[in-house]
Amino acid sequence: MTRIADLAPQAVWSHFQTLCEIPRPSKHEGALRDYLKGWAELKGFETSVDATGNLLIRKGATSGMEGRKGVVLQGHLDMVCQANAGTAHDFFKDPVRPVLKDGWLVAEDTTLGADNGIGVALGLAALEADNLAHGPLEVLLTVDEEAGMGGALGLESGWLQGELLINIDTEEWGDFYLGCAGGVDVNVRTGYAREALPAGHVGASLAVRGLKGGHSGCDIHLERGNANKLMLRLIRELQADCGARVAYFRGGTARNALAREAEARISYPAAMHAAVEGRVAAYQALLRDELAGVDDGVTVSVAPAEVIDVMAQADEKRVFAALHAAPHGVKRMSRKVEGVVETSNNLGVIVVEDGAVFANLMVRSLLESGTRMLADEIVDLFTLAAYDIEREGEYPGWAPNPGSALLDLFQRVYAREFGGEAGVKVIHAGLECGLIGARYPHMDMVSFGPDIRGAHAPGERVNVESVAHVWRLLQAVLADVPARG
Repeated sequence: MTRIADLAPQAVWSHFQTLCEIPRPSKHEGALRDYLKGWAELKGFETSVDATGNLLIRKGATSGMEGRKGVVLQGHLDMVCQANAGTAHDFFKDPVRPVLKDGWLVAEDTTLGADNGIGVALGLAALEADNLAHGPLEVLLTVDEEAGMGGALGLESGWLQGELLINIDTEEWGDFYLGCAGGVDVNVRTGYAREALPAGHVGASLAVRGLKGGHSGCDIHLERGNANKLMLRLIRELQADCGARVAYFRGGTARNALAREAEARISYPAAMHAAVEGRVAAYQALLRDELAGVDDGVTVSVAPAEVIDVMAQADEKRVFAALHAAPHGVKRMSRKVEGVVETSNNLGVIVVEDGAVFANLMVRSLLESGTRMLADEIVDLFTLAAYDIEREGEYPGWAPNPGSALLDLFQRVYAREFGGEAGVKVIHAGLECGLIGARYPHMDMVSFGPDIRGAHAPGERVNVESVAHVWRLLQAVLADVPARG
């Protein structure tokens, strides 16, 4: 393991070391929040926690900067918890153990939590720095961002005092973000009857593995394989051609991550054994051809397994027809922002077990009408198949403001400190800026961050040099914030 606190700048990496040591799955950030609250109070900073569990830390302006506009640095405490199959890691107990490779800090078999631990660490470093010039400073650390924007949804109006908000939760150094997608989760559920294993059938387990996965917003356009969709396709073929029946299905573990692995248990007539093995081998070869250059490591396997009962045939047809037909991927590219996805859906999680079916579909769009349109289509599809449907956690997008004075400040400071011109972008992922802006409409907001790759998937990594660049730019921007009025 790399000793993270020895990396430069130590002011930032020492805090990220702490974030790696204290587990912080979504909805379980309390231990980390309490630690940081105690740390801040020992430093003499004002702290408060709202009813939702968000932590706010305030630090007064440095000498001579009292008249500057107040700034809120914002990040989220939780992280997406993903591990490769066979990796013995308990995200509720075990620290993250990254290594340094070719200038990148990487967690090889789990997620790293650079999303958004680096943003949190930068905010804490700004609070702690004695030689940093700044006006009134607030650091807002939200909870439950990755599982539905819960912290931002519950943020109180009137709690924040700053006029400018810097969200440190994007993943391309040298780009400033001025807008993001909104979204909604569509959760579908149904039950099914079970019946005894058909006479003459044998049991088997199926597995789809080896996919890269990734962030369901930032990576959805890369056309990587979705293990849920790939497994559903295989099951439908085996049902049609080999008389297969389904006993169990589980795929994906996070709503906002592309499903990397899926497993199922099926039965089929013993006489079809050679045909099933041949179909699975041919399907793996087909997928490696279809996903060449995108997900070359995909594997599909079949092995004997005990199966006691299977889904009743009428329910099986209804349940799997709807899941197989469910959309996944890019629905529409933006006509206003070149190269950016406008509307998409991620079929992130499927569980079929013990007479119950659950699936989560996460819809994103730059347009509220786009979110509503695709969510309505999904609702109608599963209504036809007699599922129970729930829309949950709807959040607004962040509408771009090209006339942002804060953006102008970032661009001027970037040009002075690094030369050249920074990019200005809109991101298809969800940021908390839309929700915060709904409660604080006067706030001018910009999002930026270091180079992070593979967020929401094992192998997540962050470029060490880019973190130093972000820290340098953040300090320079805070020193140049204009006076109020």
